[in-house]
Amino acid sequence: MSFASRLKSLIGEESISGFARRVELSEALIRKYLNGSEPSLSKANQIAMKANCSLEWLATGCGYLYRQAEVVDRDALHAAYAHVHGHEVSTEDAARLHQFVTGYQFLRAHKKADGFLDLSAMASFLALARQDEPGH
Repeated sequence: MSFASRLKSLIGEESISGFARRVELSEALIRKYLNGSEPSLSKANQIAMKANCSLEWLATGCGYLYRQAEVVDRDALHAAYAHVHGHEVSTEDAARLHQFVTGYQFLRAHKKADGFLDLSAMASFLALARQDEPGH
């Protein structure tokens, strides 16, 4: 299956112009890809992110069509938070929320077959992740 056929499958019943708007690319560029042109990695990633599609699937046909839980849509996360709590997420709460999600993803990815969750390894990972953030 080619990139063009995977893109066509991703577009589905949506109009090409509507899809182009949704992924914030020109309709001409989307049509170029549908006609067999291969996108750059950054353009393929943009399509994948905006269409909630797995970049691996879009680029190679392997893996899952839709992104898995490891990919967090921050806008959706903040909207869900606002809905549940009845107010927008504050800057301070957003930082804690992102730490929470990162910790959860670490534990989920590193869970042992016997169910063991290595909290100290997660704490070390989160400490390193904080050091890599801008301003730290």
